[in-house]
Amino acid sequence: MATESRPRTGTENGRLWGTRSEDWARFQEGQVRGVYETVMTRCAVGPGTEYLDAGCGAGLAVQMAAERGALVSGFDAAAGMLAVARSRVPHGDFRQAELEEPPYDAHTFDVVTGFNSFQFAANPTAALAQAKRVAKPGGTVVVMTWSTPDGMEAAAIVRALRPLLPAEPHQPGPFSLSDEMALRAFAADAGLQVTEVADVDCPWAYADLETALRALSSAGPSLRAAELFGQEAVHEAHRQALAPFRLPDGSYRIGARFRCLFTRA
Repeated sequence: MATESRPRTGTENGRLWGTRSEDWARFQEGQVRGVYETVMTRCAVGPGTEYLDAGCGAGLAVQMAAERGALVSGFDAAAGMLAVARSRVPHGDFRQAELEEPPYDAHTFDVVTGFNSFQFAANPTAALAQAKRVAKPGGTVVVMTWSTPDGMEAAAIVRALRPLLPAEPHQPGPFSLSDEMALRAFAADAGLQVTEVADVDCPWAYADLETALRALSSAGPSLRAAELFGQEAVHEAHRQALAPFRLPDGSYRIGARFRCLFTRA
């Protein structure tokens, strides 16, 4: 198992992602609701399921699991995101922590999910191995990441800020686990048994440009770019990337596809 030492990223990522957590929860997080629903259904999340979301953000997935009757927990590095999550699911167990250090006992959860989170850990393999540790033997660990970016409309949006962001060698890119072979190897390195890899289409939709800009500006990389070049530069980069997807009524629809890795602990 790869255990090379890398800088901790939770403090900085938590600061950035927690800055506009309300906007994230209101305008952007729900864009992937369909993927969450697919995962919950395939994992049979229901009454009595012990469920944990690693890198839970503003808690939408945890809320959906709770609505199915699950006993829910989540952890994240961003205090602002956790505040929103606690307001959504007051009875949930939410904790602030690094992905590599989930503050839970071994063999606790039936289902552990990581929705677009593990690839951003300082040590992704160590983070996934920790997800395996807290899962019950035979439990399910799910990794959701972006599908292959080639030909995917949303990839243009995700990559729009690349000219405004510094190269960070210790931070894998958003598509670092998109290749299926890489994703399967990632699971194997963490000691997990792959049971299925499935792609899920989940288009993004915004009512107008203002909504789209507010949604996209709530993400951590957008905040980092705004600190370096100003908010208007971020908006302009997003305006240009969004332009091809504007519909006649002024709304936007952008094709997005996510890859879900289902494993057994």
